[in-house]
Amino acid sequence: VALVPDPAYPSYEAGVKLFTLGERLRERFGIVPAARDEMTRLRDQTGQAVTLGTLVDDQIVILELFHGRAIVDFGTRPGTILELHASAYGKVALAFGPEGLLDRCLAKPRRAWTPHTLSSRPALERAVAEVRKRGWATAANEAIVGVNGLVAPIFDHRGDYAGAIAIAGSVQQIPAIPSPAQIAAVTTAAANISRKLGWRGR
Repeated sequence: VALVPDPAYPSYEAGVKLFTLGERLRERFGIVPAARDEMTRLRDQTGQAVTLGTLVDDQIVILELFHGRAIVDFGTRPGTILELHASAYGKVALAFGPEGLLDRCLAKPRRAWTPHTLSSRPALERAVAEVRKRGWATAANEAIVGVNGLVAPIFDHRGDYAGAIAIAGSVQQIPAIPSPAQIAAVTTAAANISRKLGWRGR
Protein backbone atom coordinates (compact mmCIF):
# COMPACT_ATOMS: atom_id res chain seq x y z
CA VAL A 1 0.00 0.00 0.00
CA ALA A 2 1.07 3.60 -0.53
CA LEU A 3 -0.17 4.73 2.90
CA VAL A 4 0.15 2.77 6.12
CA PRO A 5 -1.65 3.56 9.39
CA ASP A 6 0.49 4.88 12.22
CA PRO A 7 -1.00 3.77 15.56
CA ALA A 8 0.59 6.73 17.36
CA TYR A 9 -1.31 9.30 15.28
CA PRO A 10 -4.88 9.58 13.94
CA SER A 11 -3.53 9.97 10.39
CA TYR A 12 -1.31 8.15 7.92
CA GLU A 13 2.38 8.08 7.17
CA ALA A 14 4.02 7.51 3.80
CA GLY A 15 4.55 3.88 2.92
CA VAL A 16 7.36 2.38 0.83
CA LYS A 17 5.32 2.43 -2.37
CA LEU A 18 4.55 6.15 -2.07
CA PHE A 19 8.22 6.89 -1.37
CA THR A 20 9.22 4.89 -4.46
CA LEU A 21 6.67 6.74 -6.59
CA GLY A 22 8.06 10.03 -5.36
CA GLU A 23 11.59 9.00 -6.28
CA ARG A 24 10.46 7.98 -9.77
CA LEU A 25 8.67 11.30 -10.23
CA ARG A 26 11.82 13.14 -9.22
CA GLU A 27 13.84 11.23 -11.83
CA ARG A 28 11.47 12.49 -14.54
CA PHE A 29 13.15 15.88 -14.25
CA GLY A 30 16.17 15.65 -16.55
CA ILE A 31 18.14 18.15 -14.50
CA VAL A 32 18.43 15.76 -11.53
CA PRO A 33 20.78 13.17 -13.09
CA ALA A 34 22.50 15.91 -15.10
CA ALA A 35 23.20 17.91 -11.94
CA ARG A 36 24.51 15.36 -9.47
CA ASP A 37 28.21 15.52 -10.41
CA GLU A 38 28.13 19.33 -10.33
CA MET A 39 26.28 19.30 -7.02
CA THR A 40 28.99 17.11 -5.51
CA ARG A 41 31.70 19.37 -6.89
CA LEU A 42 29.96 22.50 -5.62
CA ARG A 43 29.43 21.01 -2.15
CA ASP A 44 33.10 19.98 -1.93
CA GLN A 45 34.27 23.36 -3.24
CA THR A 46 32.17 25.54 -0.91
CA GLY A 47 31.48 23.27 2.06
CA GLN A 48 27.83 24.40 1.97
CA ALA A 49 24.64 22.44 1.48
CA VAL A 50 23.71 22.29 -2.20
CA THR A 51 20.16 22.05 -3.49
CA LEU A 52 18.50 21.69 -6.88
CA GLY A 53 15.04 23.06 -7.61
CA THR A 54 12.61 23.76 -10.40
CA LEU A 55 9.23 25.32 -11.09
CA VAL A 56 6.11 23.13 -10.82
CA ASP A 57 2.69 24.75 -11.20
CA ASP A 58 4.08 28.21 -10.40
CA GLN A 59 5.80 26.96 -7.25
CA ILE A 60 9.43 26.21 -6.54
CA VAL A 61 9.97 22.57 -5.58
CA ILE A 62 13.30 21.29 -4.25
CA LEU A 63 14.31 18.14 -6.13
CA GLU A 64 17.65 17.20 -4.60
CA LEU A 65 19.82 18.00 -1.58
CA PHE A 66 23.49 17.33 -0.88
CA HIS A 67 24.35 18.06 2.74
CA GLY A 68 27.21 20.43 3.48
CA ARG A 69 29.96 20.23 6.07
CA ALA A 70 28.52 22.86 8.43
CA ILE A 71 27.61 21.83 11.99
CA VAL A 72 24.09 23.14 11.37
CA ASP A 73 22.76 22.13 7.95
CA PHE A 74 20.47 24.67 6.29
CA GLY A 75 19.61 22.66 3.18
CA THR A 76 15.91 22.25 2.37
CA ARG A 77 14.75 18.69 1.81
CA PRO A 78 13.49 17.29 -1.51
CA GLY A 79 9.81 18.04 -1.85
CA THR A 80 10.05 21.37 0.00
CA ILE A 81 7.97 24.12 -1.65
CA LEU A 82 9.41 27.65 -1.61
CA GLU A 83 7.52 30.89 -2.17
CA LEU A 84 8.40 32.80 -5.32
CA HIS A 85 8.61 36.18 -3.61
CA ALA A 86 10.46 35.02 -0.49
CA SER A 87 13.30 32.89 -1.83
CA ALA A 88 16.36 33.23 -4.03
CA TYR A 89 15.02 30.31 -6.08
CA GLY A 90 11.83 32.27 -6.62
CA LYS A 91 13.62 35.40 -7.76
CA VAL A 92 15.58 33.37 -10.32
CA ALA A 93 12.38 31.78 -11.62
CA LEU A 94 10.67 35.17 -11.81
CA ALA A 95 13.65 36.61 -13.69
CA PHE A 96 14.25 33.77 -16.15
CA GLY A 97 11.15 31.60 -16.03
CA PRO A 98 8.02 31.49 -18.18
CA GLU A 99 6.34 34.63 -19.42
CA GLY A 100 3.62 35.89 -17.12
CA LEU A 101 5.02 34.27 -13.98
CA LEU A 102 5.88 37.60 -12.36
CA ASP A 103 2.42 39.00 -13.11
CA ARG A 104 0.78 35.94 -11.57
CA CYS A 105 2.97 36.23 -8.50
CA LEU A 106 2.19 39.93 -8.10
CA ALA A 107 -1.55 39.26 -8.43
CA LYS A 108 -1.57 37.03 -5.32
CA PRO A 109 -1.16 37.90 -1.64
CA ARG A 110 2.49 37.75 -0.61
CA ARG A 111 3.16 36.77 2.97
CA ALA A 112 5.90 38.62 4.87
CA TRP A 113 7.72 35.70 6.50
CA THR A 114 10.22 38.06 8.14
CA PRO A 115 10.70 41.84 8.25
CA HIS A 116 13.06 41.39 5.28
CA THR A 117 10.66 39.55 2.95
CA LEU A 118 10.08 41.37 -0.33
CA SER A 119 6.30 41.46 -0.08
CA SER A 120 5.71 44.84 -1.77
CA ARG A 121 5.33 45.01 -5.54
CA PRO A 122 8.01 47.71 -6.17
CA ALA A 123 10.62 45.92 -4.03
CA LEU A 124 10.02 42.58 -5.75
CA GLU A 125 10.07 44.11 -9.24
CA ARG A 126 13.37 45.84 -8.49
CA ALA A 127 14.88 42.64 -7.11
CA VAL A 128 13.81 40.59 -10.13
CA ALA A 129 15.24 43.17 -12.54
CA GLU A 130 18.55 43.06 -10.66
CA VAL A 131 18.65 39.25 -10.79
CA ARG A 132 17.95 39.30 -14.52
CA LYS A 133 20.86 41.69 -14.99
CA ARG A 134 23.49 39.93 -12.86
CA GLY A 135 22.43 36.28 -13.35
CA TRP A 136 22.12 35.11 -9.72
CA ALA A 137 20.02 35.74 -6.62
CA THR A 138 20.21 35.76 -2.85
CA ALA A 139 17.49 36.07 -0.19
CA ALA A 140 19.26 36.83 3.07
CA ASN A 141 16.85 36.71 6.03
CA GLU A 142 13.83 36.79 3.72
CA ALA A 143 12.28 33.42 4.55
CA ILE A 144 14.14 32.63 7.79
CA VAL A 145 16.20 35.15 9.75
CA GLY A 146 19.86 34.17 9.74
CA VAL A 147 19.68 32.03 6.59
CA ASN A 148 20.67 32.82 3.01
CA GLY A 149 20.89 31.05 -0.32
CA LEU A 150 22.84 31.82 -3.47
CA VAL A 151 21.02 30.58 -6.58
CA ALA A 152 21.84 30.54 -10.31
CA PRO A 153 19.56 29.48 -13.18
CA ILE A 154 19.86 26.36 -15.31
CA PHE A 155 18.76 26.44 -18.96
CA ASP A 156 17.75 23.67 -21.36
CA HIS A 157 18.66 23.10 -25.01
CA ARG A 158 16.17 25.77 -26.09
CA GLY A 159 17.67 28.32 -23.74
CA ASP A 160 14.58 28.17 -21.52
CA TYR A 161 14.65 28.09 -17.72
CA ALA A 162 14.86 24.48 -16.53
CA GLY A 163 15.54 25.01 -12.83
CA ALA A 164 18.30 26.30 -10.59
CA ILE A 165 21.12 25.25 -8.29
CA ALA A 166 21.96 26.79 -4.92
CA ILE A 167 24.23 26.80 -1.93
CA ALA A 168 22.51 27.43 1.39
CA GLY A 169 23.85 28.40 4.79
CA SER A 170 23.90 31.00 7.50
CA VAL A 171 24.26 34.68 6.62
CA GLN A 172 27.71 34.50 8.20
CA GLN A 173 28.72 31.82 5.71
CA ILE A 174 26.83 33.24 2.72
CA PRO A 175 26.39 37.01 3.15
CA ALA A 176 23.74 39.05 1.38
CA ILE A 177 26.40 39.96 -1.18
CA PRO A 178 28.34 36.69 -1.52
CA SER A 179 32.05 36.51 -2.15
CA PRO A 180 33.24 36.49 -5.78
CA ALA A 181 34.43 32.90 -5.22
CA GLN A 182 30.97 31.78 -4.10
CA ILE A 183 29.27 33.51 -7.03
CA ALA A 184 31.74 31.99 -9.50
CA ALA A 185 31.29 28.51 -8.01
CA VAL A 186 27.49 28.54 -8.21
CA THR A 187 27.19 30.19 -11.63
CA THR A 188 29.82 27.84 -13.09
CA ALA A 189 27.96 24.81 -11.74
CA ALA A 190 24.72 26.12 -13.25
CA ALA A 191 26.37 26.70 -16.63
CA ASN A 192 27.93 23.23 -16.63
CA ILE A 193 24.56 21.59 -15.90
CA SER A 194 22.94 23.72 -18.60
CA ARG A 195 25.49 22.52 -21.13
CA LYS A 196 24.71 18.91 -20.19
CA LEU A 197 21.09 19.70 -21.05
CA GLY A 198 22.13 20.99 -24.47
CA TRP A 199 22.32 24.73 -23.72
CA ARG A 200 24.65 26.55 -26.09
CA GLY A 201 24.96 29.85 -24.26
CA ARG A 202 28.17 31.36 -22.98
